[in-house]
Amino acid sequence: MQPHRTTDEPARPPVAAPAPCERLAYGIQLPIQSQSTIYAEPWEAGAAPGDLVEVARAADRAGFDYIAACDHVAIPRRLASAMSTVWYDPVATLAHLAGVTERVRLLSHVAVVGLRHPLLTAKQYATLDHLSGGRLVLGVGAGHVQEEFEVLGVDFAGRGAVLDESIDAVRKALGPEEFPEHHGKLYDFEGLGQRPRPAQSHVPLWVGGSSPAAVRRAALKGDGWLPQGDPRDRLPAQIERIRRLREEACVEGPFTVGAIAEPLYVGTPAWDTGRRTLSGAPETLAESLRAYRAMGVDQIQVRFRSRDRQELTDQITAFGADIGPHL
Repeated sequence: MQPHRTTDEPARPPVAAPAPCERLAYGIQLPIQSQSTIYAEPWEAGAAPGDLVEVARAADRAGFDYIAACDHVAIPRRLASAMSTVWYDPVATLAHLAGVTERVRLLSHVAVVGLRHPLLTAKQYATLDHLSGGRLVLGVGAGHVQEEFEVLGVDFAGRGAVLDESIDAVRKALGPEEFPEHHGKLYDFEGLGQRPRPAQSHVPLWVGGSSPAAVRRAALKGDGWLPQGDPRDRLPAQIERIRRLREEACVEGPFTVGAIAEPLYVGTPAWDTGRRTLSGAPETLAESLRAYRAMGVDQIQVRFRSRDRQELTDQITAFGADIGPHL
């Protein structure tokens, strides 16, 4: 499929291959499953589960590294007009989409794991990883909606400390042991078995957030970092801080640095896509996105402007065919 274009729009020129370097991975936060007014398109309000499936399948076919779903339990009335109350459960959503896709990874972006006991989180996500054949990436974050914490009986003011221990406990529970053991200030368990075990020997855990505390948490406790809206000019300093923190703490092992790219439109749009949207020929977009790799980013999350599901899947297909191979 080709993206929507006007009849006089020229064909997309070929993209020159970049110099050999490590590939910049790319994924997408799915539409429909979360509908904050910050990023949702108008057509999503009337979309159905079948539309979500088709978008996920399009990303799978187009070579996207992951599809992502968000996590909110309940939205208070004071925030509903901005955030909406449409937030699909990430475990149920990703499990459903695992069954209709073949290779794309499944990312929680982000699971507010402090709202749930670590053994419950581990049970849900270990099952998801098992059923999907090892495609889970567990993204976690501290959360920001106070009423969610209060109604579930979790300390909102201390949510950073809750997340820190939750990460340690969940890691133990997603590890190789059938009977994991954790002894902390908030959670204490041993002698309780959980199967099925994850299909992966090590489930990647990426930490979300851009505050100083979140960046430190990602550097010292995570396998990757999921920034929350950092513009390009802020990323180099954040990446350098992560590198320095890991070096000072002698933390070793692979680490994935992420970024959220500007909204994209492949080709010349025939409608107003907004002043922040990057649009144009594939070679132009590929060159712009490669700048992320040059600053030390390993994966970017992309978002496309669209007027309906067909236009979105066309954009995903065009990106995978004409831009992805040149990142």
